[in-house]
Formats: sequence, C-alpha cells, structure tokens
Amino acid sequence: MAEELDLTGQDSDGGSEEVVLTPAELIERLEQAWMNEKFAPELLESKCEIVECVMEQLDHMEENLRRAKKGDLKVSIHRMEMERIRYVLSSYLRCRLMKIEKFFPHILEKEKTRREGESSSLSPEEFAFATEYMANTDNYLKNVALKHMPPNLQKVDLLRSVPKPDLDSYVFLRVKERQENILVEPETDEQRDYVIDLEEGSQHLIRYKTIAPLVASGAVQLI
Repeated sequence: MAEELDLTGQDSDGGSEEVVLTPAELIERLEQAWMNEKFAPELLESKCEIVECVMEQLDHMEENLRRAKKGDLKVSIHRMEMERIRYVLSSYLRCRLMKIEKFFPHILEKEKTRREGESSSLSPEEFAFATEYMANTDNYLKNVALKHMPPNLQKVDLLRSVPKPDLDSYVFLRVKERQENILVEPETDEQRDYVIDLEEGSQHLIRYKTIAPLVASGAVQLI
C-alpha cells in the first residue's frame, strides 16, 4: 500500500482538480466522509470518487495477499485491515441509502434545482435508485390506497407528506481549520444573533444549519 492514487475532484471555481493521495490518506478521507454522513441530518455531497478508489485499492490489496506466503502473520493483519475498510465503506453507503429512502422527494427536488457546476448530492447509481424508489412508492400508494378514495383525494404531494431533514438538530464537531465570525442564530425570540470564532482542535455542540457549509468544505469534522 505504498503507491499513490489519483482522485479527481472540483476546485473552488467548479473546474476539475486532480488530487494525489496515498492509500492511508484515501482511507482517512473515507472515514471522514463516513463520520460526516453518519451524524449529519441531511444527505451530503456524494463522494463516489473516494468510493471507487477505495474499491480499487481493496482489489489491489487482495491481489497482493494472493501472492503472499501462506502462514505469514502480515497476511492476517492485512486481512483484518481490509475487513475494517469494507465495514466502513458498506456502512457509509448503507447510511446514504437510508437517508435517500427517508427523504427521497426532497433530495430529488434539490437535484432538479441544482445549478450547473454545483456538486451533486447523488452519485449516478444513487440517483437511479432514488428515482425508482419514488416511482415505486407513488405506484404503491395509488394501487393500494388512493384509487379507493374519492376523486378529489386521489393525489398526494410527496414533498408535503414526507418530512424534511431537520437542519436545526444539534451535532458535535471538531474544528480542523480555524474559523472566524461564524454567525449563530438565536434559539428563542428573546435572543439575538451572535458571532463566534472556532479554534482549530476545539470541539463544539452546535446547530447543524449553522455549520453545514463548514462540513461541506471540510473545515470541521462531525463526531
């Protein structure tokens, strides 16, 4: 696991940017994406490039282990590490699918209104899954319930019926890059907006909506 891997992303101008990562840095990126996805109330930006690179790296590790001597202690250690990585990867993907199933109308609506050049919340496979899930849900409701109701009640607005992600929920975070002048909205009508600074390495419990852009930029890590 000493070779470097190319990871294609987007720079601040929306253009293509190629980042070279070591395998250790790649796994660290996956773990960060996993933790953020696990604790964020909404579906975050798709990290399909990281997922694809990790899967390629697992295949490469598997090939190396086939060539290793049987009974070598290093083989057992590497297999344990591979199982750990597979767990993180599957947990990350499973968490995203659960959010898609829970918030699918709002996720697809956000995808429709996404501006050109803006990062997508869905990978192509996830978009296909969400679209099919919405169609199946709509057909199920029509066949099981709606067709038996009066004509004026045979339509359902899924955007209004399915709850939105609770962006006002509170999350724990660790600051990776110092941030200044973060505007915090009041919790009650009697309070006023106030500004805070987030010091590198500090940990906070704060409303998700306040720091959502910092999660997206990687300046903070949800924990």
